[in-house]
Amino acid sequence: MIQLSGVTKSFGSVSVIRNVDISIDDGEFAVFVGPSGCGKSTLLRMIAGLESIDGGDLVLNGQRINDVPPDQRGIAMVFQSYALYPHMTVAQNIGFSLDLKKVPKAEIAREVDRVAELLQLSDLLDRRPAELSGGQRQRVAIGRAIIKRPRVILFDEPLSNLDAALRVQMRAELQKLHQELRPTIVYVTHDQVEAMTMATRIVVLNKGQVEQWDTPIELYNHPVNTFVAGFIGSPRMNLVPGTIVADGIAQAFRADAGWTVKLAGRQLAGMVGQSVTLGIRPEDIRPVESADEADLQAIIAIVERLGAETYLNVQNGEDTLLVRAQGDLALKPGATVQLAMNHKAFHLFDQTNRIIAV
Repeated sequence: MIQLSGVTKSFGSVSVIRNVDISIDDGEFAVFVGPSGCGKSTLLRMIAGLESIDGGDLVLNGQRINDVPPDQRGIAMVFQSYALYPHMTVAQNIGFSLDLKKVPKAEIAREVDRVAELLQLSDLLDRRPAELSGGQRQRVAIGRAIIKRPRVILFDEPLSNLDAALRVQMRAELQKLHQELRPTIVYVTHDQVEAMTMATRIVVLNKGQVEQWDTPIELYNHPVNTFVAGFIGSPRMNLVPGTIVADGIAQAFRADAGWTVKLAGRQLAGMVGQSVTLGIRPEDIRPVESADEADLQAIIAIVERLGAETYLNVQNGEDTLLVRAQGDLALKPGATVQLAMNHKAFHLFDQTNRIIAV
């Protein structure tokens, strides 16, 4: 179990980690996600002991380890670059850490065989890194980490150098590895699709601070602010500025671009006239045939037909919305489209960009 309490880090006058408080349970797959420069890799390196901690406490299984050297923490790390020894075989690379500890050769061989079988590397043990594909090299780097049977494995954007197909394959292999070995994994990525598909919990970081920390589905359904709403989900949530207006005895949202949509079932009478932001995910907007069914009429700017689904980039005045529709829709740019919205999926944010709980 990893606990970070009030952890801070600065480089000179620049504060990069600001009072981080999180707890990662034993056997959990936690993912640090956020844009470039948000501090996620720095935080990971602090857990590994590769960066010092300026303030706060880092606790592993009840023991404060701020000043414990990296090699005594029982933590393994897999870097973005594979960092394999080019003159060594796959077997020698995987077993190198045990060799350094003077473990008997027979025991090293048994452990290498065990790890190689787990990672489907048994047929590649005599090859050198130059003879391997990117995905195979990454598996070797993972094997070198797990052969030490660490309590914690840290991953720093390990899939970013792979092509799209290999990333999908490696995501599945990492999940399988976690299910079989049950280590505590802390994984850093800027790709929220990786985070959503692999994590038991996600830590969303922004400018060195934790914006939200929860399960993937909870982050998707209940973002606490516009940053999380815009970052979690692919494609990202549509965020539209506007105002709460009266609609008879109920209220409605009027976009700055001029269109209006009802906010039935929400108690917002005290907010009439206030500026807000409406969040609606692309998958919660759908094209309809009749204007009577529609909440909005828009002009199609871009069509992306992917077969199983179609993305529409549409415009209404100054507002641009992304629509994710099921199926292959034969629509063309410049055409007018009627759009209906899932009103139950609306998210409203106040002027401080925080969610309005109604």
